[in-house]
Amino acid sequence: MTQQTTNPKLVLTRILDAPVELVFKAWTEPERLAQWWGPKGSSITVQKFDLQPGGVFHYCMQHPNAGEMWALFTFREISPVNKLVFVSSFSDADGNIIVGPFFTTWPLEILNILTLEETNGKTTLTLTGEPINATAEEMQAYTNMISNMEQGFAGTFERLDDYLSSTNA
Repeated sequence: MTQQTTNPKLVLTRILDAPVELVFKAWTEPERLAQWWGPKGSSITVQKFDLQPGGVFHYCMQHPNAGEMWALFTFREISPVNKLVFVSSFSDADGNIIVGPFFTTWPLEILNILTLEETNGKTTLTLTGEPINATAEEMQAYTNMISNMEQGFAGTFERLDDYLSSTNA
């Protein structure tokens, strides 16, 4: 009997005190995304943003502790205002996918599914991420970092909370 394996998954859920339309704009408008995306203390510069299937969000993140790092989202599915599916990767300044700067065994591609659901003026955000086209070693590296990623995203989502509470539209 063949043993079936599944990719390790990161699953994050957060309730945001904002309507779903505003949360979707925060994820899909580059000038908004640049104000909150990334861990606390970081800032990003948007190189390219093309919100359509096959389009990309290519950006450079600057962080005092980690320096400069390039990354890329390649959009697969956009369902306003409830769903974004994208593949995230580390990249170089030209948008070529590269091995992550911190790990030699990190997966080149992470499939992310963002869903947004509004109830009584608040939005429940759910983000899942899992390696695709990854080796067993890369999947294990991802699994080993899930708790660290949960902590990192907690800071990013705090920045999103702050952004949403400071904006009116």
